[in-house]
Amino acid sequence: MEIDMSQSISRGPCRLPPGSDLVTDADEEVFLLYTSLAAKNTQSTGDGFRGLGYLDNHKDVLTLEFTVPLPQKKSEARNTSRKRKAYKSRGDVENLQKTLEVQLAQDKTALRSRKGDTGSVLWRASAEFAQFALKESVSTSPTALLDQERLAEAHVLELGYLRAGTALLAIVLSSLVRQYTVTDIEDLIPLITKNLSLNNLPLSSSAPQASSHKVTAEALDWVLLKNSPPSVRQTAFSYPQIDLLLVVDCIYHPSLLRPLVETINYLATPERTAVLVLVELRQEDVVREFLELWLLAGEGAWEIWHVESGMEGPYAMWIGWKKAIKSP
Repeated sequence: MEIDMSQSISRGPCRLPPGSDLVTDADEEVFLLYTSLAAKNTQSTGDGFRGLGYLDNHKDVLTLEFTVPLPQKKSEARNTSRKRKAYKSRGDVENLQKTLEVQLAQDKTALRSRKGDTGSVLWRASAEFAQFALKESVSTSPTALLDQERLAEAHVLELGYLRAGTALLAIVLSSLVRQYTVTDIEDLIPLITKNLSLNNLPLSSSAPQASSHKVTAEALDWVLLKNSPPSVRQTAFSYPQIDLLLVVDCIYHPSLLRPLVETINYLATPERTAVLVLVELRQEDVVREFLELWLLAGEGAWEIWHVESGMEGPYAMWIGWKKAIKSP
């Protein structure tokens, strides 16, 4: 089922853009994704090589710049073109946007010495999603993916398993939300803490419900959660209700797919938590298995939408929504 252009459907702080498709069959979704990707690669003038997806794994410290469009009230949006002309005539068109500079420390030693460690360096998907989210968050379009007003009141929890270690998304997006919780395995929490401090963000390492700080870093091991009984989960994996669960480029190893889906299903509050998943399209079988598992999670409680984000690159994006299951 595809969303009609005239419809506007909200899922927590997210909207389903026109043309979004309800995913009901993993095989069909994967076929469409990789057929489209092959067509893009054929039309590309470059060689299409992106390596493993690291942005730059040779530097100890990365300096990144992001363009931040200035937010406008709806009443101001109608005058945008007139304002642009006015700014341009004064040679001041850059006043319509600002630049956000981020400093990120990377742990190259851990990347090479710690088996399976991919979270100690920045992945391209995180950087490109950060720029996309900044633009979407201030858009006045009624079909923008992110709802600016709802996002400002949202608790966002980012899932990472050897992926969130540089804390880039927490640094860039935390100013847009009420509370941001960034999670990864225990070994990467020191690097997350270091980068938050490097960018002058107050941090609490205690439980988020006891913290007045906007950004919280928490160790969250999907495998441990999956293998824990309900009684342990309630104490070891307890968070304030989550409005947006963010999963960026975490679908890469078959052994982590079941723990990831189990974690998503456990953390999502029915009819409240939107789950935004961004994946860089690499192995077809891994993407297919993830979707198959997600569609079956919660005894069929999940509604999963493929959304066209407009992001450049070999990406796919889904919005998940857990429906309340009514007792017979």
